[in-house]
Amino acid sequence: MTLSTPEHTERPATTGGAPRATHTAPSGHTSRKRVFNVRRGLTIAGFLAPAVLAVTIFVYYPMITGSQMAFRHWNLNDLTDTSWIGLGNFRDIFADPAWGTVLSNTVFWVVASIVPQFLIGFAIALWLRRRFRLRGLYQALIFFPWAISGFLIGILFRWMFNGEFGVVNDLLQKAGLISQPIPWLADPKTAMTAVVIANVWYGVTFFAIMILAALQSIPDELYEASALDGAGRVRTLFNVTIPSIRGTLSLTVLLRVIWIFNFPDLIFGMTGGGPANQTHIVTTWMISIAQQGNYGKASALGLIVMATLFVFSLFYLTATRERKGSTS
Repeated sequence: MTLSTPEHTERPATTGGAPRATHTAPSGHTSRKRVFNVRRGLTIAGFLAPAVLAVTIFVYYPMITGSQMAFRHWNLNDLTDTSWIGLGNFRDIFADPAWGTVLSNTVFWVVASIVPQFLIGFAIALWLRRRFRLRGLYQALIFFPWAISGFLIGILFRWMFNGEFGVVNDLLQKAGLISQPIPWLADPKTAMTAVVIANVWYGVTFFAIMILAALQSIPDELYEASALDGAGRVRTLFNVTIPSIRGTLSLTVLLRVIWIFNFPDLIFGMTGGGPANQTHIVTTWMISIAQQGNYGKASALGLIVMATLFVFSLFYLTATRERKGSTS
């Protein structure tokens, strides 16, 4: 009897003198997988192609074309001369006598709109967080203005602030606050105030919606613990409510600043930028210049608007990233 060696026991079985092939994956498996991935990628590209083509044609191509107009003498009144003038259009903007008024109007438009919108919207959100009868109806009535376009809101308030038969003058006269009608939209001293009032009414809804959603995420246990500690409403507001939604508040304000800065609809519906450019902001002035046929100057102003919005967007993205980092 002979003992089998380790080599003998580990030798693979043979058939007809040839070693038996070990079990391996089919040689065509990887190639089939690669073909499947290519086919899948082509399918995805086919579905994305119409959207990419549409965005390229209707967004990026006009953006690139409009950007190069900013550095040319491009005026519809004289298309024989579209020569390259470099920063000439930008110099014309800063040298324009209306630029100072437009810039100050833009700052006033943003700040005077944001502060009341935030405070009133915050108050409404705190009120709607409480449970009371017909709460859903009140929410629907308060959120309804957000479903209307800004241009239509402007037309509505143009009739309300009409100097002859507007409801605003009628109410103020009946209340004894004024003795004679005020030409709100015809007087440069009151026109900007009127459009800001309209924008405050329109934008309060946005803050109410966003802040109410944030308030509903605060656990009731925090309020119960605050009540057990004997904290009043004001102390609870500043020690519990505001710290719990601080991230949402900052992001909402920053997003609204970007929105209002680039919101010409309401002003065009109410005043069209008048009287005497006293209600023009940067975006409405840009549209007005384009309507006059000076596409080069309007394009240069558009680049200024894009650069400003880009800076605000960086702040917004940074704040969003910091909020995600703190919550993770």
